[in-house]
Amino acid sequence: MNNKEGQKPFHPRVVYTGNVSTEQLAKEVAAYSSLSPGDVKNTIDNLVTVMTQHLQSSEIVSLKGLGSFRLILRSQGEGFAEADQVTAAHSRISVRFTPSQTRNVDGTVATRSLITGVKCISWKKFVSGDTSDADTDTDSGSTDSGDNPLV
Repeated sequence: MNNKEGQKPFHPRVVYTGNVSTEQLAKEVAAYSSLSPGDVKNTIDNLVTVMTQHLQSSEIVSLKGLGSFRLILRSQGEGFAEADQVTAAHSRISVRFTPSQTRNVDGTVATRSLITGVKCISWKKFVSGDTSDADTDTDSGSTDSGDNPLV
């Protein structure tokens, strides 16, 4: 969309480089444990079932070291004058994930699960394959040349 000056500004965005399946995750987790890939996949499947039951019971599901999941409703439209006019049909339901975090002694955020350490590179460098220059760490703003860039 054009801005007030009639220009189309650029914004940062994530470029996904692939998709990892439950089966692939199960194989990788099994490599870190004494469980078979089938055992891990079964556990993941059961975790989804149990989490769904708790979310549908209006509970927040917290997984230590990962984060929390909760249902949210987003109102569609302008709202109603009377409370008894409001129905679920006037909203959109989704699941919100919040990564867990640890804090430093001074109260500042030290790490955020799944996010800390993410690197960003220019799309030009991503397309050319040249990631040798400094990347920006999205968490701290520090400069670091990482091997795991995210655009």
